[in-house]
Amino acid sequence: MQNPAAGPIVLASSSTYRRGLLDRFLGEYEAVSPEVDESSDGTELPEYLAARLAREKAEAISSTHRDSLIIGADQIAVLDGQVLGKPGDHQKAIEQLLAVSGKSLQFLTAVYVLGPAGRTRHAHIDRTAVRFRQFDLRLAETYLRHDEPYDCAGSFKIEGAGFVLFESVQTNDPTALIGLPMIWLAETLRKLGYLLP
Repeated sequence: MQNPAAGPIVLASSSTYRRGLLDRFLGEYEAVSPEVDESSDGTELPEYLAARLAREKAEAISSTHRDSLIIGADQIAVLDGQVLGKPGDHQKAIEQLLAVSGKSLQFLTAVYVLGPAGRTRHAHIDRTAVRFRQFDLRLAETYLRHDEPYDCAGSFKIEGAGFVLFESVQTNDPTALIGLPMIWLAETLRKLGYLLP
């Protein structure tokens, strides 16, 4: 339930994973896919890239949803200082998984909350470190056939069987790995007058 006086909520994302997280506690909201170029010029630090994309996604739909609170988000996977994109296909997913075997992958999940008419702005970045156990091509192939995580940076789904690849996860908010740091987001919405369960 939300306070009608606080205004409607819009998620600036086409991600089914983020919608699934909001569905856990929001009865009503709208999801709108923003038109944003997610490429980097190669000079941005990963933290700045994630924060910029989250902000640009929220701002991209603000002109058509001026009376709404808008949530923009972006997640970036970083291996040895390099950003890993979404694999898109099986071969690239295999390459990503074999590259992270026995290593730590950092996930930067940025969220940007834009209040109605842009009156308030709140930004946050969650850092989650996933340590992968050592595994071979056979396990990578078996896992990919099971989850088909080709739309996920890092080539795994924590919502699925991705945990079979992990040695450990270090995070302040386990939902951030799915795509939205819900502990921070829920507190921010409460401060803005939304009635949450």
